[in-house]
Amino acid sequence: MSITPIEQKIIELLEKEDKRAISLLYEHYSNSLYGVILKITINEEIAEDALQETFVKVWKNARKYDSSKAKLFTWLFRIARNTAIDKLRSFNNRFHKEVQIDTSNVYILPSSNLNQDVLDIREHVGRLEEKYQIVLKALFFEGMTQQEASDELNIPLGTIKSRLKIGLRELKKVYDP
Repeated sequence: MSITPIEQKIIELLEKEDKRAISLLYEHYSNSLYGVILKITINEEIAEDALQETFVKVWKNARKYDSSKAKLFTWLFRIARNTAIDKLRSFNNRFHKEVQIDTSNVYILPSSNLNQDVLDIREHVGRLEEKYQIVLKALFFEGMTQQEASDELNIPLGTIKSRLKIGLRELKKVYDP
């Protein structure tokens, strides 16, 4: 890989953690990186944020750059691309969550599609050895976490996990022979 003199200078400055590297990076690569980021985010405000965050990440990870593995622009491009994707996901998660209270179908269960065998799960759990019953009832019917069941039943956490695994394996035999 051939390295231009400016790339070589930037790499040397990055290795020395010389802040002049950021100025040179910005001057020579910001327009290209911004273009990449904007193409992903399709939002100027998010793109500007992502570009700034990209340069922060570049600075923090400057010592990790290895010119034998990738050209400087390729390394910068990957950081910019990943930052843009993260920013876009974060933005979408924050502003595009919808709660549909009026049209919720959470409590509407089509009875024709219910597997009648599943409705008698308490009965099947009741057929297991008592040590498995106790754990499954605590976790599934009483809503305890594994740690809460361990504390409440005075059973080590590892034993709770083992009994849960075995109990579920036994139930699987009933429902999926």
